Amino acid sequence: MEGDEIMKTVSIQLAVPEGMIPYFDEEDSFERNAMLIYPLIHNMKISHGRAAEILGVFKRDLIEYYNSIGIPYLNQSKDDIIGDLAAFERVMAKKS
Repeated sequence: MEGDEIMKTVSIQLAVPEGMIPYFDEEDSFERNAMLIYPLIHNMKISHGRAAEILGVFKRDLIEYYNSIGIPYLNQSKDDIIGDLAAFERVMAKKS
């Protein structure tokens, strides 16, 4: 958790399939909460940094957790990255 701040929590009622109940454990609360907030990151409603603030962890730690379960920080394809790099190189060439 960042600094000495204590993460404030609230209880909400959440509908889940009955078969999931035995698997809910307070020891897994970070993992559960990280997965609950991930769709907001994926849909670009919040950033990784904001999600980390909400969860009370460092951004780096949240990114490392997602990476450890196979969710990459950068989700661009190789072709997208090559295209972005080519666009950057064109812009930089115009400035020279």
